Amino acid sequence: MAKGEIILRFESVSFEYGHNKPILDEVSFSLRRGSKVTIMGQNGAGKSTIFGLITKALEPESGTVVTDKNLSIAISRQVIPRPDLELTVREFFEKAMLAVTDKKIYDIDPKIDDVLEVVNLVGHDKVHDRVLKTFSGGQQARILLASALIQDPDLLLLDEPTNNLDKAGIAHLTDFLVNYPKTVMVISHDAEFLNAFSDGVLYLDIHTLKVEQYAGNYKNVLKDITARVERENAKNAQLAKEIQAKKDQANVFAHKGGGLRLVARRMREKAEELEDEMVDVRKEDKTIRPFVIPCQPDLQGEIVNIKSFSVVSPKTHKIVERKAEISLKKKTHLLLSGPNGIGKTTLLESLARGTAKGSVIAPGIKVGYYRQDFSTLDFEDTVLGSLRKVLLLNTGRIDEEYLRSVAASFLITSDVINTKIGSLSEGQKGLVAFATLVLERPGLLILDEPTNHINFRHLPVIAKALDQYEGAMILVSHVPEFVSQIRIDETFDLEK
Repeated sequence: MAKGEIILRFESVSFEYGHNKPILDEVSFSLRRGSKVTIMGQNGAGKSTIFGLITKALEPESGTVVTDKNLSIAISRQVIPRPDLELTVREFFEKAMLAVTDKKIYDIDPKIDDVLEVVNLVGHDKVHDRVLKTFSGGQQARILLASALIQDPDLLLLDEPTNNLDKAGIAHLTDFLVNYPKTVMVISHDAEFLNAFSDGVLYLDIHTLKVEQYAGNYKNVLKDITARVERENAKNAQLAKEIQAKKDQANVFAHKGGGLRLVARRMREKAEELEDEMVDVRKEDKTIRPFVIPCQPDLQGEIVNIKSFSVVSPKTHKIVERKAEISLKKKTHLLLSGPNGIGKTTLLESLARGTAKGSVIAPGIKVGYYRQDFSTLDFEDTVLGSLRKVLLLNTGRIDEEYLRSVAASFLITSDVINTKIGSLSEGQKGLVAFATLVLERPGLLILDEPTNHINFRHLPVIAKALDQYEGAMILVSHVPEFVSQIRIDETFDLEK
């Protein structure tokens, strides 16, 4: 990871959210100029917290974050803050520039055009006056990146930059980062994307609350960590056998009495010595348990019919009406595809709300909607309160034991379940959204980019659950590896 001089150091940094919720414990690492580093760790391990400490948005409980004098830092966050969605593109970029200068930026439009071209978001009429909420999720992701680039920082922080990006967008971003001359830190769960440019990894261990620093590309580091864990597990397994053998011998000698009791004591002492030799093996990131999304019972006939829909033309950027012949019944899985900005999310939202023109959902069908921005969740409610409401609405009663069992399968532990949803990490919100779907028992499942923010270790488990879902399903995803694990009966390209 050694490229240039050290520009950032964490010196024994500790941090916690509230009382008894430690995130980092005396963490130390350094970052060199020109390096491209991945931050890796389980959902809730503190990856975004690291960014908050670097930008001074958060202050450590103890320890020091030291940055090079005059180091400029810009961050591209996971999502545009909700209040900012009402801003125009120009207002949003002016706000971003205020982070690096207290002077009004005159004639900012050409600068906006330059960075929008870098993120491959060009060709839109009157883009500077367009309100952010009118852009698709993928287009918003590109704007977030551009708002960081316009600051021309020495250190660029990217928090899940591939979320909502289509294949072309990810390829464009990858090429940009490969050739980017400055320092970059990236949080992402996209393994292929990370491996293309990473030269080091910071691994956040959610159990020890420490950070380990590795040199090499992403796949090599993963291989090194896996090999180490296997070696440590093998050593501990052998030691465990020897320890048990010594204890068994000690028990035999102890029962014989006399001078053999001294031998028994020495055996126990030897067993204790061997226990001290056991390696403190890294506890592997937990993954969610296999789960099933129950299907609404007694589904019959056609569940949803789509005869027409609206899209935004990639060429003219105007709304165009298209014809379709889509009929979904029980066990029918549909994949919707198309580039960023064409209208996939708009179509899914209108279907979920029952307002889609040209589409009909059969009466009595429960719709389970996984929205990419998690706005279907009540951010002001606790996880427990929200799940209780869902269960009561769908079953008429609250089975506390069942509810907590479902929550636990999604790593929603006792210290998380009473937390406000809005205070959770984006990855944890995603897991709450999946727990909600399990409790809802939908007949129609609508999923908009369900891999966003989710730990890559969880994705095969989620893919299997969707593959086995027995109701009707409409899926939008730009992650081919994830989609390949799910039974897809029909694919519909909105662009064609």
